[in-house]
Amino acid sequence: MKRDDSISYGRYALALLLAVNMLNYIDRQVLYAVFPLIKHDFQLSDTALGFLGSAFMIFYMLTAPVFGWLGDRMSRVRLASTGLSIWSLATVLAGFAMGYGPLLSARTVVGVGEASFGTVSPGLLADYFPKERRGRVLSYLFLAIPVGSALGYLLGGLLGHEFGWHSAFLIVGVPGLVLFFPLWSLREPVRGTMEGSAQNANRSGKRYATLFRNRSYIVNTLAMAAMTFALGGLAQWMPSFLNRLHGLDVAKANTIFGAITVVSGISGTLAGGWLGDRLQRKSRKGYLMVSGGGFLLGTPIAAYALMTPSLSHCMTAMFFAEFFLFLNTGPLNTVIVNVTGPSVRAMAFAVNIFFIHALGDAISPTVLGWFSDMWGLRLSLLTTSVAIIIAAFLSFLCMKFIEGDTVSS
Repeated sequence: MKRDDSISYGRYALALLLAVNMLNYIDRQVLYAVFPLIKHDFQLSDTALGFLGSAFMIFYMLTAPVFGWLGDRMSRVRLASTGLSIWSLATVLAGFAMGYGPLLSARTVVGVGEASFGTVSPGLLADYFPKERRGRVLSYLFLAIPVGSALGYLLGGLLGHEFGWHSAFLIVGVPGLVLFFPLWSLREPVRGTMEGSAQNANRSGKRYATLFRNRSYIVNTLAMAAMTFALGGLAQWMPSFLNRLHGLDVAKANTIFGAITVVSGISGTLAGGWLGDRLQRKSRKGYLMVSGGGFLLGTPIAAYALMTPSLSHCMTAMFFAEFFLFLNTGPLNTVIVNVTGPSVRAMAFAVNIFFIHALGDAISPTVLGWFSDMWGLRLSLLTTSVAIIIAAFLSFLCMKFIEGDTVSS
């Protein structure tokens, strides 16, 4: 393939994977937009409500290593497209759930499908572009987090308010089935071709042990786990926070929070990717400097947003808090790519997914729901500040190891 054709096709692959990843987060977040409606219909405690989110994450993280192993041995395109069809169908089925059990079961299947896509898509995309562009390219892919999450809140809130939460699941699940065939038809790039060598994935089993000796990989994963605990919990409970403590109805709470998330998320994610690439050209610590700094700046602002009684102050502070916290999205994922070889990259992301969710948002919805039952929702959400500070510390700690690990990879 000619270089110009290769670049054009890489952009097409990026656009398609971004669209699918947005559906990933729409289908994931729509549940949290309709939390108040489900709580009312099924008369649930906050602990039981939070477990709907935790169940999704538990199955997401448990199946990720399986897809990581498969992703290093077979077509990543096929795995990604199959996962898309599974989670889209499960989202539609959630719309037919007439009780807590069926809804819980549907959400666990959504987790399985999304694990397939999540483990293989970053490494797949990295093989379409040269190393020096990875920070920005992966930031584009992970724009799906703020945009998809915001659309999930917006669509869930509006559809749930107008037609009920069942309709919200039914409607947002359909687009994934439409994108199945374009994703299935995507050309698979040669692994490692942008790094000057195509590595044999079939030998990757012998290299998996190196992940657990890679200090940068381990510390970076722990930083992402602390971040995921905090941000996952905030993302799932903020619409309910606005509903309960500021008196907004479901539609308005999700519309406002979704709008803030999409603008701050896009600007923060793009700024983090651009700034990370820029600093990375001067130092291999560049990505970590951006992430750690963003965590430090975002923490006190997020705490103020939760404490102020003023809705306008809350929303303004939340915008700036999300901007700084979203700076990490591209950089920390790019660190994983840069310290692991192409033949183990799918498993590297799979293990990362397992631990960041096992220690993060697989437990934070239920933990924060439990805290809320005991102390109230405001005090419960304030505990996330500790986790964000830990993420900042670990990002800076990772700087001690990154240069040697990047050279050896």
